[in-house]
Amino acid sequence: MKRRWKSLLLAWNWVLLSLGTSILIILTQPISPVPAQQPPAIETTEKKPSIPEKPPSTPETTEKKPSIPETTDKKPSDAAEPTPTPEELARRQKLMEGDKLYLAGNLAEAEKMYRLAKAPFTTKLKNQERKAPIIDPTQLSPAGKVYWREAEAGIATKLQTRTLVPLQLLVEQIPEFIPGQIKYAETLKQYNDEKKALAVLDRAATLYPNQPDLIKARVAALAEAKKWIEASLAARQFAILNSNDPQAPEFQKLADDNLKRYKSHIRAEVRGNTIANIITGALGYALTGSLLGPFSALDSTILLLQGEGSIGESVAKQAKKQLKLINDETVLKYVDEIGQKLVKVSGREEFKYEFFIIALEDLNAFALPGGKIFINAGAIAKANSEAELAGLIGHELSHVVLSHGFQLVTQGNLISNVTQYLPLGGTIGQLFGLSYSRDMERQADTLGTRLIATSGYACDGLRNLLVTLEKQQKNAPPTWLSSHPGGGERVKYLESLISDTGYNRYAYEGVGRHQEIKERVKQLLKEKKEREEQKKKPNDESKK
Repeated sequence: MKRRWKSLLLAWNWVLLSLGTSILIILTQPISPVPAQQPPAIETTEKKPSIPEKPPSTPETTEKKPSIPETTDKKPSDAAEPTPTPEELARRQKLMEGDKLYLAGNLAEAEKMYRLAKAPFTTKLKNQERKAPIIDPTQLSPAGKVYWREAEAGIATKLQTRTLVPLQLLVEQIPEFIPGQIKYAETLKQYNDEKKALAVLDRAATLYPNQPDLIKARVAALAEAKKWIEASLAARQFAILNSNDPQAPEFQKLADDNLKRYKSHIRAEVRGNTIANIITGALGYALTGSLLGPFSALDSTILLLQGEGSIGESVAKQAKKQLKLINDETVLKYVDEIGQKLVKVSGREEFKYEFFIIALEDLNAFALPGGKIFINAGAIAKANSEAELAGLIGHELSHVVLSHGFQLVTQGNLISNVTQYLPLGGTIGQLFGLSYSRDMERQADTLGTRLIATSGYACDGLRNLLVTLEKQQKNAPPTWLSSHPGGGERVKYLESLISDTGYNRYAYEGVGRHQEIKERVKQLLKEKKEREEQKKKPNDESKK
């Protein structure tokens, strides 16, 4: 009986101590993010490949015994890459010729060569010609003027059907009329159809991304829907891609304001979880008599309060110790150059972006909050071009930019602290934290495609990588497809996205350069496998 009272008394003392510590942490946490730092450059005497815009290279990495994440080299998805057919070799040659023309600035001839090499999309799509935007209602066709007049009359009389029907017909038949798109979304929101209003603005902004009034309306709608990070990105991308527009500073401010709102929301959510975590830790101590649980709860809360960058740094530090990383300067420089080029147009500059290569053969990649991205060497070996690899990196980078991982960590923090006291609890918490929703995956596909298109790569890089994976898989899908479901569906969606937006399929592919890096990576993986086999031989002989 005395022991029980003693445990409860100690637990109560822990609650008071933790509460005081947490309040102190909350009051002393800086609101402004720590400025991002560029990774240290890697010096090398090797000849640099010829390609525009070379950002700084990745930091040094170390090779240590791997244990997380669990992936093996013996999966069916890791079957040997099929030997290229004569037709494929001829296609590859055309792409390489197109790359030479593209880098030389002969874009028209490069496009002709790319068109010869690339087959049409498999999805049957509407052949839509994007027309110039219309701002003035007097420039509408006679039918368009009738729709607009009827909609204005419906608004004046406050009649829902009389307003929505002509506006819907107007945006369907004349999507280039920007005021019609904005008015239709406003009216839908007025009649409580917020989801459809956002969809209207999303599609319109995709068709006409350089129309400031349209983007402003979309940013406002996203903010009202409490999608602050998406609102911030939409505004920042307009400011970055239209730096000469007189309204660019206004969009930059919109981006900063919405990012502050998002961070304030996250901090409030974390603070709300703090008390629950403290109570969880105290109960854990009372039940188990171990301080590991309470301190784990408090440590994870402190990390969350410090922000995305701190979480990424902390987890990446552990990962680098436990994963076997490739430290080849040429390969690191290549991957980092692609990644940093995409970072430049991503819209979030507060992170220190770093790219690491894991010495594993399967095609896989994962992103940590705060800009730490890990890519398997097999991803480089299985991609057919720099644009395809950029598609993979762009997808993972988008998870960082959209704060998907941090959102899941924030939501899963309490669950992880509770489940640590249950059988297999750690596994449950881990699965909760790593499972992106289908909506998140689509967002990452969409933004990733936009990033590679904006960076000058062929916009179908991610789409082509998915097609490559489907061709290479045999009995089981590659690891990256297993954790990112719906490969065939995503190919169709990306084809529709590219066609609807008018992104350029006939831009830089980077086939020749990628082939050189690809062969180097294959050799590194082969040498690693031989070393591992040599280590096994003495053990096998001793058993005999």
